[in-house]
Amino acid sequence: MAPRLIRGFLTVGGWTLLSRVLGFARDILLARFLGTGAAAEAFFVAFSLPNMFRRFFAEGAFNMAFVPLYAKKLEAEGQEADAFARDAVAGMVLALTLFSVLGILAMPLLVLAMASGFADDARFDLAVAYGRVAFPYILLISLAALVSGVLNSAGRFLAAAAAPALLNLTFVAAMLVAALVPGALDAALGAMATDVATGWILSLSVPVGGAAQLAVVWLAARRAGHRLWPTRRPRLTPDLKRLLVIAAPAALAGGVVQVNLLVGRQVASFFEGAVAWLSYADRLYQLPLGLVGIAIGIVLLPDLSRRVRAGDEAGGRDAYSRAWEFAMLLTLPAAVALAVVPLPIVTVLFERGLFDADDSAATAVALIIYALGLPAFVLQKVLQPLYFAREDTRTPLRYALVALVVNAVAAIGLAPVIGWAAAALGTTLAAWAMVVLLARGARGLGEAARLDDRARSRTRRMALAAAVMGVVCWGLMAAMGPLWAGATRWLALGLLVGIGMATYGGLALMLGAVRWAELRGAVRRA
Repeated sequence: MAPRLIRGFLTVGGWTLLSRVLGFARDILLARFLGTGAAAEAFFVAFSLPNMFRRFFAEGAFNMAFVPLYAKKLEAEGQEADAFARDAVAGMVLALTLFSVLGILAMPLLVLAMASGFADDARFDLAVAYGRVAFPYILLISLAALVSGVLNSAGRFLAAAAAPALLNLTFVAAMLVAALVPGALDAALGAMATDVATGWILSLSVPVGGAAQLAVVWLAARRAGHRLWPTRRPRLTPDLKRLLVIAAPAALAGGVVQVNLLVGRQVASFFEGAVAWLSYADRLYQLPLGLVGIAIGIVLLPDLSRRVRAGDEAGGRDAYSRAWEFAMLLTLPAAVALAVVPLPIVTVLFERGLFDADDSAATAVALIIYALGLPAFVLQKVLQPLYFAREDTRTPLRYALVALVVNAVAAIGLAPVIGWAAAALGTTLAAWAMVVLLARGARGLGEAARLDDRARSRTRRMALAAAVMGVVCWGLMAAMGPLWAGATRWLALGLLVGIGMATYGGLALMLGAVRWAELRGAVRRA
């Protein structure tokens, strides 16, 4: 694997892992102080609103269009690329400031669009109030994503990868202060239920965390010599017009993806506690998704963009194939583990305080369903850059529309039969539909979009190693039955994870799914 590519994967993945670990700490505290009650569900919906638009504006349409254009300009025109970035910053500030104001004013409508099952009960008013506090996050995090795109295009991944950890750190700090300082919540928010007050604290932490993320990447870009503060008022330059032409189909595709999320939330909102169960399960499968999928998406797109511009078919194929290998190496065992032993994981991490055994059982069901879709969620991050690097955002849009239909039919059609779990199942089925379509469409993109023989062979070996690991983990879970109660449950989970990792790693090396020399060299280069 190319040293630069693997170094980028490890840098982004390592910092993403730290962010996810902090996210676990955050979610453990959330389960302890919020549980799955009205305040918890209201906060999850309120926080999902700016996050949904963040994926749409920042990590979706805009970034997928901006990064290839900026990377090409950086290689061909040097510092002139920053003039393009400054114009993009100016336009984004204007557009998203107006959007934030409209979102705050229209928050009741947004909450109904996200969770109409909240209407006429306490969750609705709380979600509206929390949402208005959290919504300005969209402006801050979108700017942070643009600046991160500048850094990633220049091969500087550290600050952009580290920044997301600050949001989770802000959440953890806020809850610890509220919990550990006697009377802190009462002094700040007056006499109200503890979970409701905690929701307010968390909502206030969202824009604070966004500001911290923006500050980190902005300073990193400035130290790297990028001057991104706008020097003129927003205007529609030819470069920005080109950006919008490319981004428009991606925006529609991103909108389709968000509609998929809306469908799931809507279905879940009609079942008490389901929004929270799905949110906690989502956090668990987001660990491998963030560690692998996001790292690959961030690093692979600018690399492929440069290779496409240079006409380097062989280099493009190698980058794509090695990214596929890296994705499967970590994703397959994670998916198997989450599907085979979900209940111990959920119980140990979340079951305390307001989060009880029934919540653990329901969250475990959601986790199994999401785990079955985890490889698809990650492979989308590998396959989509093949299109975006060629400035093709229309094809993924068509595929996303098909996935939308799959999700809606499954989630809405199966809800009367299997209940709230239909929301998770629709998401998983839609993800696999998207992967199948992306893979079939990639056949027409030339040699650079074809896996080499090594990637195909190693994927089969990884799958075998993961399957054997799953059998071992299931047997260990059953054998350690008494250890899952009381204080020893953390020890039991640690043993399960450690033995599972050792089993998979040993088998992967024995079967030739990965080479020790490659791992050692990659870590040394990182």
